[in-house]
Amino acid sequence: MALSEGRGAAEVGGMITLIDDGTEHEIDATIDNGRLLLSPAALGSLGWELHPEGLCREGLCIPVPDASALDVGGRIDLGAVARLIDRPLTVDAEERAAYLGVSAGDRARVLRSLVAPDFTLPDLAGRPHRLSDHRGKKILLVAYASW
Repeated sequence: MALSEGRGAAEVGGMITLIDDGTEHEIDATIDNGRLLLSPAALGSLGWELHPEGLCREGLCIPVPDASALDVGGRIDLGAVARLIDRPLTVDAEERAAYLGVSAGDRARVLRSLVAPDFTLPDLAGRPHRLSDHRGKKILLVAYASW
């Protein structure tokens, strides 16, 4: 839930890559001492809008107890938004990249279901195999990393 400090210090403006819901967004943002500040239009490009009733997306509005906590000189503090919607945010100022993760509640629901997300991996011969092709069967997945 916390915003990382990033590796940059001073304020830097321009385009940044933000990954949200598995999608890359190129947005105009300012990184100020690890905080990611967006224009209201950039927040809108992520599907969120700030209304009197709260922070809204796709018909769902989350009440904002103190809207001034989100506003930093006319820009929206994405770290404050992330805390409000219970999603982790990390910012790497040097790489001009950020990642808005999945909420803890969503992760807990997926873990409780005991159903692994579908993925595809090649075998040693290069043939792709999807996990969903093996539902209902016992499988052994061996993972290896050199580090």
